Amino acid sequence: MPSPNATTRFSDRVENYVRYRPGYPAEVLDVLRAETGLVPGQAVADVGSGTGISAKLFLDAGHPVYAVEPNAEMRAAAEAMLGDDERFHSVAGSAEATTLPDASVDYVVAAQAFHWFDPAAVGPEWRRILRPGGWMVLLWNTRQTDTTPFLRAYEALLHEHGTDYASVNHENVTADSLRAVLGGGYTRRMVPSAQVFDFEALKGRLLSSSYAPNVDHPGHVPMLAALERIFNEHQQEGRVRFEYDTEIYFGRGD
Repeated sequence: MPSPNATTRFSDRVENYVRYRPGYPAEVLDVLRAETGLVPGQAVADVGSGTGISAKLFLDAGHPVYAVEPNAEMRAAAEAMLGDDERFHSVAGSAEATTLPDASVDYVVAAQAFHWFDPAAVGPEWRRILRPGGWMVLLWNTRQTDTTPFLRAYEALLHEHGTDYASVNHENVTADSLRAVLGGGYTRRMVPSAQVFDFEALKGRLLSSSYAPNVDHPGHVPMLAALERIFNEHQQEGRVRFEYDTEIYFGRGD
């Protein structure tokens, strides 16, 4: 089951989320074009669309996007960034109750969000809104945790200072929950991506995470002190690097 505050826990992190969360590499679209037949003009429901990062990927590729997001602050950020595009449609809804009409979209996409959803309710809802032959797609930018000394130190920081990092990590998603939505024949693909940060950007990236103690939390100052320490230990020319595996899961809706 999703966390009871899943729809509100990012409300006070929107600015950092917009500025410092990674986008999705263009290779995601290459995979979907090659393996699902994605073509410009097909309608996409971006469910749990947040501040519009994944919506922009599909808008830029020529798709009308219905951005379904329950959090008002995040929805407003997406509207500010993308609202001038007539193909962008902001929808106050949830993964389990999108409010979209039956058979209205060709793809349902959830980027960096599926672990907040209730799979038992999501599967029927997504199949309801999909047209015949439609596809369901899950995306994650999965940060590598053990490939460099800096990434190992950053992962240790999250375990030490995060409020509930272990319980909300999207890697807790199980094969059963994936099958409940995508069906047993789903496909997984992976493409690489990365972000490079100076210290202020690294701090913003950390504070965009729902499990990072925010400014009014007693753990906030100790966490930032630890962050500055590991940055100073591992920076090269004033920068550190996040390496990601961008994971793509997809399955047919029928």
